[in-house]
Amino acid sequence: MKKEQVVNCQFSVWYPIFKKHTIKSLILPLPQNVIDYLLDDGTLVVSGSDHNTQQPHTNSASDAEEDIQWSDDETTTTVTAPEFPEFTSQVLEAINALGGRIFPKLNWSAPRDANWIALNSSLECHSLSDIFLLFKSSDFITHDLTQPFLQCSDQDSPDPVINYELVLRKWSELIPGGEFRCFVKENKLIAISQRDYTQYYQHILKQEDQICQAIQEFFNQHIQYNFLDEDFVFDVYRDSQGRVWLIDVNPFGEVTDSLLFGWEELKSGGEITQQQEGLAFRYTTSEVTVQPSPSLSYRIPRDFVDLSTGEDAYKLIDFLKLKKSQQEESDEEENTQQ
Repeated sequence: MKKEQVVNCQFSVWYPIFKKHTIKSLILPLPQNVIDYLLDDGTLVVSGSDHNTQQPHTNSASDAEEDIQWSDDETTTTVTAPEFPEFTSQVLEAINALGGRIFPKLNWSAPRDANWIALNSSLECHSLSDIFLLFKSSDFITHDLTQPFLQCSDQDSPDPVINYELVLRKWSELIPGGEFRCFVKENKLIAISQRDYTQYYQHILKQEDQICQAIQEFFNQHIQYNFLDEDFVFDVYRDSQGRVWLIDVNPFGEVTDSLLFGWEELKSGGEITQQQEGLAFRYTTSEVTVQPSPSLSYRIPRDFVDLSTGEDAYKLIDFLKLKKSQQEESDEEENTQQ
């Protein structure tokens, strides 16, 4: 995998090519001060002043106060949310243009590893605050911003200059069982994997031939020879009407999850063809083979979420009592030593 291949898989590169066959999206340049904020390891404080979209929504973890105060007997510290008025206005205008609900991502990645932090465990966003909450909690986003070429083979060559962008995609309710990852080598579709391989979907087993045929025809008619590289990975969604939509394009290499395949067999190509006649299609075949979601490793204990959001008032009260007790014990020890 070369650095050029990673560059070619940026959303703003492939979206104009396949715009007719994917979800409507808008792209905004990401200001440097916003990038600095996203990379700041300090306390997460997001502004709650941008909830002016036309679509109402329920309270979420991003509905934070602009100023948060922690006080004790000695000092008071105020943490103020950063403000990006011009960028906030651009984002709100774009969100409203897309119907008031969007799915956010950067040049390559979406914050799929951070949906745990949202109260509804969804990547659906209505405001810049929602986006910030997900982005600052996501390792995938941090990787995009700091190490996009980490696993490239041409490390001796200089890194290409990247202009970072916020991608806003019109929110669509996609059923995980309709998502598939497709692997292309030398402009030939060699393999398809169930995207959500941690679950068993009975309809995939029943419609295996139809799914393969629909994706192969979609590739032949719209994707093949139209992308900038011969080797790449693309994700599709097959809706209830059988129509196939392009969802994303990724580099052909270890930086992309190979799901139910291994990268050694994908790179060799011939091994897959020899093992299975025609197009190799792998999916979870029974509930016995269901696996835990890989994103679980990015999550934190439920109690932490309850405490941080105030969802469980009793846990919060117990936590505050514990902290008070610990403080009193500490004060007693100090007095004894004196």
